Amino acid sequence: MATFNETANVYFGDQALREAMPMMKKLGTKALIVTGQHVAASSMMEDLKNLLCEFGFGYFVYDEIAGEPTVDMIEKGIKEYNDGGCDFCIGIGGGSPMDSAKAISFFVKNAGLIVSYNGTKLTGSRTGVVCIPTTAGTGSETTKFVVITDTESGVKMLLKGDVLIPDIAVINPSYTKGAPKSITAATGMDALTHAVEAYTSKKAMPLTDPLAIDAVKKIMKYLPEAYENPYDYEARSAMAVAAFEAGVCINNSSVTLVHGMSRPIGAMFHVSHGLSNAMLLKDCLSFALDGAFERFADLGRAVGVAKESDSDVAIAEKFISAIQELCAIIEIPTLREYGIDSGTFLELRDKMAFDALVSGSPANTRKPVTIEDMKKIYKRVIEE
Repeated sequence: MATFNETANVYFGDQALREAMPMMKKLGTKALIVTGQHVAASSMMEDLKNLLCEFGFGYFVYDEIAGEPTVDMIEKGIKEYNDGGCDFCIGIGGGSPMDSAKAISFFVKNAGLIVSYNGTKLTGSRTGVVCIPTTAGTGSETTKFVVITDTESGVKMLLKGDVLIPDIAVINPSYTKGAPKSITAATGMDALTHAVEAYTSKKAMPLTDPLAIDAVKKIMKYLPEAYENPYDYEARSAMAVAAFEAGVCINNSSVTLVHGMSRPIGAMFHVSHGLSNAMLLKDCLSFALDGAFERFADLGRAVGVAKESDSDVAIAEKFISAIQELCAIIEIPTLREYGIDSGTFLELRDKMAFDALVSGSPANTRKPVTIEDMKKIYKRVIEE
């Protein structure tokens, strides 16, 4: 039986952080603030610190999340949490700090090596978690997923379980204003990938379908505007809503081929998650198209690329073309333009295809996917 889960307490708008403070009182009295060094030195962090002090919270800042989280980063965060006498976590930043806060909150309560949890459904207890996104992309503020790289094995682990869903999400679109174009593009394409994959997944459900369609419509319209004008509040607000909607969708309907194949690229070549999704999007969706023409056509109609007389096949293909046009507008590079050596990439494609299959995500595609299929797609994208 399908279930529907999302963050229980969501605060949205310019006063969201202040409004969330009374609810935070139910989580604890001293927070481990998990973030990166850029956000740690920002006005957003000052807002957070000032409000925590005003409402009587203690806090300790762990600002060493650089890039996507690794096992070492999480282990250090656990130590900082315990040494600091903290009793709940706040993740502020992009998906990486939020994922890290969720992971730390779980592993301070559960023993064992982090890598031993890979591939299992996480259950048990955790400490309280608050997520404050400063990008519009991952939807980590409402998901049951955490991605952590095991640098020893070169595997980007997907940890999942309802226990990881945050207690509180604080979404202030102003926190995303002024983000660099490259961050806006990568995170926005991550959200688009979430929405498209959730809608075309085998696990798609009536409760997520309207959210997925709305997220796709918002992103296709407002991502170029946010990219061109980083301080456009209307565009930033729409993207913040879309990223949250898309996060709710993957929380319940999951992802498919794109995510399965993008994680190994991130682990092997240190490409950000959203960017690796975008680099694969055209080829992976083109592969999946004939397993879900009707679903892709629904999205094409929603974004206005269809004529009334067009068939589902024609509309689906136009939708993929519209995504390609979006990628061009926001300057998504190819793998080779990014600087990845094709020889090294092809040497690793067997491992990447295996890791993608083991992740389980490709199996949600509405078309059978084999390791050989993924090897062919990897070859195609590195040659573009």
